[in-house]
Parts: sequence; C-alpha cells; structure tokens
Amino acid sequence: MSTSSEIIRIAAKGDGITADGQHVSGAAPGDVLNVDGTLQHGPHHIAPICRHFGKCGGCQLQHVDEESLREFVTSRVANAAEGQEIAVGELLPTHLSPPKSRRRATLHAASRGGKPLIGFRESGSHKIVGLTECHIVSEKLFAVVEALRAILARRKGKFAVDIELTEADQGVDCSLKNLPVEGLEQTEAILDFARDLGLARLTLDQGYGAETLWEPEPVTVTLSGIPVGFPSGGFLQATQDGEDVLVGDAQSWLSEARTVADLFSGLGTFAFALAGKTKVLAVEAARDTHLACQLAARVTGKPVHSIHRDLFRNPLQLEELNKFSAILLDPPRAGARDQIELLAQSTVEKVVYISCNPSSWARDAKKLIAGGYRLEKLRPVGQFRWSTHVELTSLFVRPSET
Repeated sequence: MSTSSEIIRIAAKGDGITADGQHVSGAAPGDVLNVDGTLQHGPHHIAPICRHFGKCGGCQLQHVDEESLREFVTSRVANAAEGQEIAVGELLPTHLSPPKSRRRATLHAASRGGKPLIGFRESGSHKIVGLTECHIVSEKLFAVVEALRAILARRKGKFAVDIELTEADQGVDCSLKNLPVEGLEQTEAILDFARDLGLARLTLDQGYGAETLWEPEPVTVTLSGIPVGFPSGGFLQATQDGEDVLVGDAQSWLSEARTVADLFSGLGTFAFALAGKTKVLAVEAARDTHLACQLAARVTGKPVHSIHRDLFRNPLQLEELNKFSAILLDPPRAGARDQIELLAQSTVEKVVYISCNPSSWARDAKKLIAGGYRLEKLRPVGQFRWSTHVELTSLFVRPSET
C-alpha cells in the first residue's frame, strides 16, 4: 500500500492534484503528499518572491517555477479544448507576462487599528492585505498606492475605499469610490496628492456618481499608435506586452482580410491595429467607449467605422455577418452564445476569437466547429502572472468548398 502520492498537475483553481484525485493547497508538480498530510517539496516548488503570498488573493501560483507556471496556463487552454473534443490544428507557444507589468488594478483600502490598509483582499474573504510590496502591478501603480496610504493615514474614523488604477498616456488614472472629501483642508490634500504624483486624472465617487476632480489634459491611451480618449473606468488589456501578443496574432491571421467586423470592440484595441488596407467595423455596447473609438477614427482618418450596439440583445444577423471576410470577437467572460450561433451559420471565411475564459470559449468553439469551421491555431496567454486567470487567441477557418 502506497504511503505517499505525487502531485502531478495544478488544477484550475490553483490546487495541486495527485494521481488519485486529491487536491492539495500550495502544492507544485513533483511535490509529494505524505500519508500524514505533510507536503514534501519537489524540484518545481520554489520560494515565493513576495512576503504577502499565501495570504494576499492577488496571486495563487508564486510557489511554482516558470516551467510549471507555463504548463498550467497551457493546460488550462488545451484541456478546455479537449473537454469539448475540439481538434487543435496548431498549439502555439504560451506567452507569460513578466513581473511588475500589470498596468491596471483594482485595490481596496480600509482603516484597521487607526492605520490604513491598502491592497488586494484575502482569497475567499473581504479582509484586506495591507501591501508593503507587490510584484505584479507596475512600479507606477504601486507608487500611487504608497502615496495614497500617506493621505489616508491623516484620516480619522473608519473608511472603506475602492481604488481603480490604470496607466494612461498622461500618467496614472486613479478612481476612488466611497472616500468622502469634505471641507477645504481635505480638498486641498487630495488635490496636492494628484498634483504631486502627476496623476493623469483623479475621479471621486462619494455616493452620487463619479466626478472628475483633477484632469489637467484629456486622458488618452495609445492603441497601435492611435491616441484614444480613455473614459474613467474604461477597459484596457492587463499588460502592454500581453496586448502586443493578442494584437500580433490578430494582425498575422487577418492581414489579407478586406473587411473585418470587430465585435465587443471596446476602445478599438484590435480595430486600430487591423485598420489600413482593411476596413473595420467596430461594434461596442458601452456608449462612452464607443464614442471614444469613433472620435479617434475620425481625427486620424483610420478606416474604422464605430457603431453603438449591444451584441447580447441584438447580435449581428446573418445578412450582416456575410458582408465581412473575417470576424474578430473579444467578448466578456460569459462568451458570446447568441452571436456564435449566428456566426456558425455564416459564410465568413475567418473568425479570430480572443477570450479571457477558456471554458466559455470552448463552448462557443464547439458550436463554430459544428457549423463547419476548423480550429487552425490556438495560443494560451498568461497576462495575469501567478494567477489562475488565463486568456487565449484562436483562429477558426471555414474550408473553401471545392
């Protein structure tokens, strides 16, 4: 009778798994689970780089080496395809973003024992881990955290603040929710904070909606060389190098397409990258995001036509889809069930599907394949280093009839 079990892989939520199906928290492939429940570390188990690891919910996998981390991201995507019995033409090399490369983050702040705590929440808890270091967010973002901690230290009483930070062209865009600013002293302090840090924008929501308190010049983000207005709370890919990989695949696969519909287009991350010889229709439901894309296209003369449309309520119909030689879609985590059902019936030659959820992607991919498409290329992408959040790019091709 065996007295120990080896960890053979990492499960979707970050636990190690033995061959007989036991889940072990904090285990790496090659570790050995002893019969008494203790864990013997193997060759792929390393010392976490951050002192907060194990408590902070921002990372789940700092205890595994680069090889195992890459294998985890790869297997999350490959296993999702296998689970739906999807044949993969070519599994491309997995991309991992480097440490301290996250350019957007949502953090939380609260008063504990008269001192401000700012950081991510503990896993499965509302408790906040007061970060004194962080190895995932960029140094620009963490500098704002340290300065904000000093501002909050002057506050009396309890508070619970939500913090959104995003790197923009002009600096860091900072949004604070549930932080009351009352009187001249507090107003001057928060403005000094914005000015001294050179923030691109400071937005406050004190319970009556977001209000911009500081914005020396209109905030933009540059997408494939095009400055695009950035609405407060807008979406940006988590890392620049991750965006470069996603965009690079889309450009490589659709370089010959005459017309492309970019669905769930956001600010135009893919639309502006593809536009040139290719004419692009950018379809987005969020009005402020759509307007930002539309204005940038008009100012630069890029062949991007932006329309405001909710693709969940009103997906592109067959007669609309069939006008395009290719479709690119980058839907939310839930996927694009209704739009995919119509796309599977279309005559569109190529479909590039960018996803932040391998499970919903695999469900949608199965429908495309049932409709006659073939999955030619698939790339796993780990923009959220040391986390269980995985993304991917994929290319589907409809074989030409002979």
